[in-house]
Amino acid sequence: MEIIILTLILGFLLAFLILVPRLFKSGQSKAVKMDNIVKAPKAYTKAEVSSHDKRTDCWIIIKQKIYDVTSYVEEHPGGDAILAHAGDDSTEGFYGPQHATRVFDMIEDFYIGDLQT
Repeated sequence: MEIIILTLILGFLLAFLILVPRLFKSGQSKAVKMDNIVKAPKAYTKAEVSSHDKRTDCWIIIKQKIYDVTSYVEEHPGGDAILAHAGDDSTEGFYGPQHATRVFDMIEDFYIGDLQT
């Protein structure tokens, strides 16, 4: 009888040790996901965007959305072409024939807000 009780207690302890950390992890990831959903995009004026026109601080506008591409400037396969419209509207150049379709997905990683109208 003592062996059965001891086995049950050990079983409950083992289950507790396995399940409790998983409950905390799933709770944290839900909080992070909710945090991402709640955040509204920031609106920037054209004047604010125009001040970010350097290699070390480069924002562009594409279809009324603002992207901070500073970290991508040095990696850009087209060299300094990305700087031609730094701090300004780059929609026309972005949708040019030189870009593969994957850039349309990549650009979303740099999204920071919308152009205030």
